[in-house]
Amino acid sequence: MLDPKWIREHPDDVRELLRRRGHGFDLDALLALESERLEVLNEVEGLRAKRNDGSKRVGEIKKSGGDASSLVEEMKTTGEKIREMDSRLTGIEDEWNRQLLLMPNRLSGDVPIGSDESANIEIRRWGEPGEYSFEPRPHWELGESLGIMDFERGARLAESRFTVLRGAGARLERGLINFMLDLHTTKHGYVEILPPMLVNSATMTGTGQLPKFADDQYKCVNDDLWLIPTAEVPLTNLHYGEILSESDLPLLYTAYTVCFRREAGSYGRDMRGMLRQHQFDKVELVKLCAPETSYRELDLLLEDAESVLRALELPYRVVVLSSGDIGNAAAKTYDIEVWLPSQGCYREISSCSNCEDFQSRRMGTRYRMKDGGKIGFVHTLNGSGIAVGRCLIAIMENFQEENGCVSIPEALRPYVGGMNRIAPSSAAK
Repeated sequence: MLDPKWIREHPDDVRELLRRRGHGFDLDALLALESERLEVLNEVEGLRAKRNDGSKRVGEIKKSGGDASSLVEEMKTTGEKIREMDSRLTGIEDEWNRQLLLMPNRLSGDVPIGSDESANIEIRRWGEPGEYSFEPRPHWELGESLGIMDFERGARLAESRFTVLRGAGARLERGLINFMLDLHTTKHGYVEILPPMLVNSATMTGTGQLPKFADDQYKCVNDDLWLIPTAEVPLTNLHYGEILSESDLPLLYTAYTVCFRREAGSYGRDMRGMLRQHQFDKVELVKLCAPETSYRELDLLLEDAESVLRALELPYRVVVLSSGDIGNAAAKTYDIEVWLPSQGCYREISSCSNCEDFQSRRMGTRYRMKDGGKIGFVHTLNGSGIAVGRCLIAIMENFQEENGCVSIPEALRPYVGGMNRIAPSSAAK
């Protein structure tokens, strides 16, 4: 969440932030709450001063042998009024905090300004899209003809946007997971974590999924537990409420998890195939660091995610998201988009974001500085390292052959038992 002091002292800057993001947050209502809070607080403080003065006078009257009964009754009435005003003040502060959790993060100064993804700026490309002597087939056609993707049974077992992978398809998914984890732990210095895939409401609030995006989440009926939409949630919250030492920063974590999203606002988009699923596999990267190093760490995190696609020889591009397309919790985001031949365009496969202190304020995650022992909020970063299912379909489409077979990138072959191609005869084995 944003620094409440900054909101109170710079309302015009907050208005400009909301305008750039195209966000409909009612700042006037929040500021009206603040005015009411100050008014009630002043009244409460005045009543407390009156009660303190009255209590002193009661003591003096009794000491001199006088009758203080009327003053005692007056102080009792004052105490009841204070309790009433305290309750009102608590209600105002609760509503202030509730609304504060709905506000978006501040933007980095170099984020392009625009209303939607059309204002995103491409900053580089890697690799050249392949040329085919045939019409490239979409991954769902390849997967069904090879017998490695079963969309009908996935929908029968659950509902639409759930898929069954079988044989070589399941092995390829598992191989990709292990390949990514090995790359990030052995070459990039991340510590592997196996976190819970169910987390409580405080954890979901810490990274910003709650309360704003509750409709996109799956919640357990009988418990205060939510299925995670990404490993970012448990990884970033590992140090919830802790004070870290600056000498221990940055902290680098990676995890493979199954992820769950209801995709409440996306019905009608990408209905075919595995591009947009309710359940999907992802390897996540998370960093906690000191504020002055966070944008250097963002560049390194982006490089770590890109290295997966380069190793797998998949063409991609990197774009920086505009103010109208960036996520609510992010101050700056790079998207990595992989080339999909069947669509003739690049599609997102990873988002790498610096959230600055937006999440750490919600989590209460701070650090003690080396010089002077001052305490400040850490900066948190996250990125897909990468989305496994989307990587699988990118391999299938980019490495497809005219006969319907799919070759396996060389770097991945040790992770799939030396298999170098998927053919109909071997796919279900």
